[in-house]
Amino acid sequence: MKFLDQAKIFIKSGDGGAGCVSFRREKYIEFGGPNGGDGGKGGSVYFEAVENLNTLIDFRYQQHFKAQKGQNGMGSQMTGAKGNDLVIKIPVGTEIVAEDGETVLADMTEPGTRFLAAKGGDGGRGNMQFKSAVNQAPRYAEPGWPGQEMWVWLRLKVIADVGLVGLPNAGKSTFLSVVTKARPKIADYPFTTLHPNLGVAWVDDYEMVIADIPGLIEGAHEGVGLGDRFLKHVERCAVLLHLIDASAEDVAAVYKSIRRELDLYSDKMAQKPEVIALNKTDSLSAEETAEKIKVLEKASGKKVFAISAVAKTGLLPVLREVSGFVTRDRRKLDDKEKHQEEENVQKMWSPLD
Repeated sequence: MKFLDQAKIFIKSGDGGAGCVSFRREKYIEFGGPNGGDGGKGGSVYFEAVENLNTLIDFRYQQHFKAQKGQNGMGSQMTGAKGNDLVIKIPVGTEIVAEDGETVLADMTEPGTRFLAAKGGDGGRGNMQFKSAVNQAPRYAEPGWPGQEMWVWLRLKVIADVGLVGLPNAGKSTFLSVVTKARPKIADYPFTTLHPNLGVAWVDDYEMVIADIPGLIEGAHEGVGLGDRFLKHVERCAVLLHLIDASAEDVAAVYKSIRRELDLYSDKMAQKPEVIALNKTDSLSAEETAEKIKVLEKASGKKVFAISAVAKTGLLPVLREVSGFVTRDRRKLDDKEKHQEEENVQKMWSPLD
């Protein structure tokens, strides 16, 4: 399945049905009068986040979505049928953005969440509704109200706990394939990864989702290489795992170039917790590895882990390190939800003023 993380679509809710102009005419019944029914309400357009989708590729082949129109009113005081609502299913983690590309209308981060994007138009009133003492035979009815229509952007941001960043060929895909059951494409040339890959790792009976994104290079914020747009897929992560190729001549320069791209992308990304790992250390001697770790720790001001994804060495300590950030982030979220529930219960049982 082809991965697509952005799409622009047109949505329109259903128009309301028109009211009916009708009069009661029955043999041997002395009193007639208006009996035109109201028009039915048009269908609304909803977005629903579902778990079994992981790409927006379906929206490449269909860009226009319209809900059903409400039925017109009829005689004998019959109201028109309501138009069916349209539910558009999207992957969990999708942002619904206005046509300006900046205003976020909804962020669908929980499965089953629904968002009303366009409300259906109300049906028009039939002539029966306009009957009065001074106008006992109205010969007019309301047309239905038009539905809402708009263009919106859908932007998918994958849901992951840990984001892998680094230069192309830093060993991110190999690392993902070793610590999870994911099978990303691995080759000895740059930019092997062209779209995000997800895998689930278990550390001390604790589960976390790891996202591998295409490699960054210097100038990515200006569109060099594959650019930096894939960084949006690690915006929701609790921690970044920065992998650096131990065979690089100047590991400090490599680290600083990636950090600069992260800082230029957004302040949120710049402040995100980071764990640094020197990968492919199996290709160096113990003395060379120690020297490069020393240089890298001086440049970053952080502890550096020595690992080799191919040789499967040093992986558990670095996984435990990132797991600590993930569990801390989840505890904060759980505490926030628990506090919100307590507030709701307190409001429910508080005496009325």
